[in-house]
Amino acid sequence: MASGVQARVLILARDDSVAGPLAEGLDRLGWRTVTARRLASAEVALSDLQIEAAIVDLSGFGDEGPEIAGRLKAACVPRRMPVVAIGAPDPFLKDLGFDLTIAPPLHPAQAAMRLETLVRTAVSEEEFELRLDTFAERGHVLELPADDPTPYRVLCIGEPAPQFLALSNALARNGAEVVGAFTAFTAFDFLHERPFDAVVLWAGDNAQESLSIAAGMRRNTRLYHTPALLYLRSESSLTSAEAYHRGITDVATPETPESETARRVVELARAFRRQKAVRDALEQARHSGLMDAATGLFTRDLFAAHLARLARASRARNRPLSVCVLKLADKPELRAPRTGGWVARAVPQIGSMIGRLVRVEDTGARLGPEVFALALPATPLHAAKAAGERISAVIGCTAFEAGDGNQPFVAEFDMGAAEVTSPDQVVQALEKAAAAAAGRKAS
Repeated sequence: MASGVQARVLILARDDSVAGPLAEGLDRLGWRTVTARRLASAEVALSDLQIEAAIVDLSGFGDEGPEIAGRLKAACVPRRMPVVAIGAPDPFLKDLGFDLTIAPPLHPAQAAMRLETLVRTAVSEEEFELRLDTFAERGHVLELPADDPTPYRVLCIGEPAPQFLALSNALARNGAEVVGAFTAFTAFDFLHERPFDAVVLWAGDNAQESLSIAAGMRRNTRLYHTPALLYLRSESSLTSAEAYHRGITDVATPETPESETARRVVELARAFRRQKAVRDALEQARHSGLMDAATGLFTRDLFAAHLARLARASRARNRPLSVCVLKLADKPELRAPRTGGWVARAVPQIGSMIGRLVRVEDTGARLGPEVFALALPATPLHAAKAAGERISAVIGCTAFEAGDGNQPFVAEFDMGAAEVTSPDQVVQALEKAAAAAAGRKAS
């Protein structure tokens, strides 16, 4: 990797009027960028740098456009890298290797939100490839991510204005199955009753209500990743920047042709479905019969084999890999629950909580009666520490039963993390994380 360069996103654009503001905005949001004007120079940057995603402004590339995504992805092999196109949504761009097409102008906050989702999906796909091998070694075959052939399910929320009805009709012409909800209460009833691939919010006279619905979706773990397009009125005082910072995925106005807006919604739905398919494929591991029966986490031996494979892959893919060790703290207030067996009874619930609190591409394991470990792909040390702290804090807010007449107890963790620097240092990294946890206990 080039010395001193820590770019995360490559922007390929002929025109600096597009690349300049986008790069500046992404840099402010923590997505460090590097810009290329020619495809050849972009390929060189990808072979040198730890780039996680690429954004391509298709205008100005002419006949070279159809080969861009394929060449950029090939320059990163074996690392998977999503490529986002800035241009008119076109279903054929998917066949050319573009993971998502976003209509211009692309706001930095909008780009950052989409990049986060696409990069995590790419890491999840890499993790699934590794789990295929780990589980196959033990005689269990995982099913590949399945494509859903059914029409995209889109929920349209808002008053039945003429433009909104026209958009619903355009979505139906693009093969989407449209469900209408005229109030927020009805909308959330639908969202909780059935799955949707995308949501369209009609701002109408009250944009704040639409933003409240989007905020409610982002607070719900099941709906968090569902894309939401906001259909603004021309005279709305709400800016696109405000909408993106409030959790909106894309913004359209009545000046945008309904056919284009419908294609944008379908494009968001397509990317969401792919992400969900990969997540569902990874979740198969829980039902493989190879996991720890009490907690649903990886067993010690299964974790060791998979972590070794993760370490080799992280070097080949030029991605960071960190491990985290969480050990139930030996607090004086836990002595009585331990003696009475109540801590042991709580461990299955604690392990299950850990499994739900990590990202789907992370690997959680039970190493001992009260010791857990996490393998976090594409995660540097500081982010691994933050993940461990978050899990400890959430579980620390849960009260566990301690028997009749006894005060419920709270489980706290001694937590340590370390980065795996090479495939030969896996054991040392785990020992370092465990030592950090023991040092926290001593402090």
